[in-house]
Amino acid sequence: MPTPRPATIGLGVGLYLAGVFMFALNDALGKWLVKDYGVGQLMMLRSIGAAVVLAPMMIALRPRLLDVGDTPLQILRVLCISADTFSFYWATRTMPLADVMTFYMAAPLIVTALSAPLLGEKVERFRWIAVAIGFVGVVIALRPTPQMFSWGSPLALFGATMFALGQTLTRKLRGAHWLQLTVWQFAGGALIGAATVPFAWTRPNAFDLGLMALVGVVSMVCYVFITRALALARAAVLAPLQYSAILWASLMGWLVWRDAPTLPIILGNAVIIGGGLYLAARGRMEGSAVE
Repeated sequence: MPTPRPATIGLGVGLYLAGVFMFALNDALGKWLVKDYGVGQLMMLRSIGAAVVLAPMMIALRPRLLDVGDTPLQILRVLCISADTFSFYWATRTMPLADVMTFYMAAPLIVTALSAPLLGEKVERFRWIAVAIGFVGVVIALRPTPQMFSWGSPLALFGATMFALGQTLTRKLRGAHWLQLTVWQFAGGALIGAATVPFAWTRPNAFDLGLMALVGVVSMVCYVFITRALALARAAVLAPLQYSAILWASLMGWLVWRDAPTLPIILGNAVIIGGGLYLAARGRMEGSAVE
């Protein structure tokens, strides 16, 4: 029996939320490592870490990696995601993580805008409202600093745009095997990172090397979840869920660094949750659980 559409979209939402959590964990680990290591070096070594986990999957599932449909779109997707990764890590070297995240929280707006012209998907008015509410909540919570307007700002905005375009292309290529998309994505990132190694290489100690491998595993799981989610549900449905990243970032800050949530973070998260509840309520009313 085929999976009912509401259940399919519900699974997509669950996978996307799990992927956003993995994104938050990946961002924290990456911010920690790029203080001492080159961005390209981290991209290359994290891809090697991801390959350790991807190899058994490829052996078991045997996807046709070379049987690539829509080759130009596949290449463009790899370039967009690699540019997003490179830009994010590089921006965190000169800007606070919270400020970089503020720029990346513009991605749901970009994904929602692109889903209509590039994917032919309908974007209801209430989804635009939910996205805007979420962005307001993020700005309240993160309290952008003057450094947000430094030279690193255009890089962070470029990375957010590439992230949004990469997600849109992932949705467009949903007919491809999820493992094929994941493998080529990390292979492209590894090649781009390797090209920079002759210009910036720092020998990592055993602990940091393990962390880089962990970043690879975390990011691989993250992209698998995101890729599968975008194959199951519309981009406009999933995009506002990215705002849950600020919730995870606040929780990690408290658990790991004992950063007690401030009043702006509490208020901002309340606005984000309110936007999510509004989206869920209107989605049920509009019967939008079915594509």
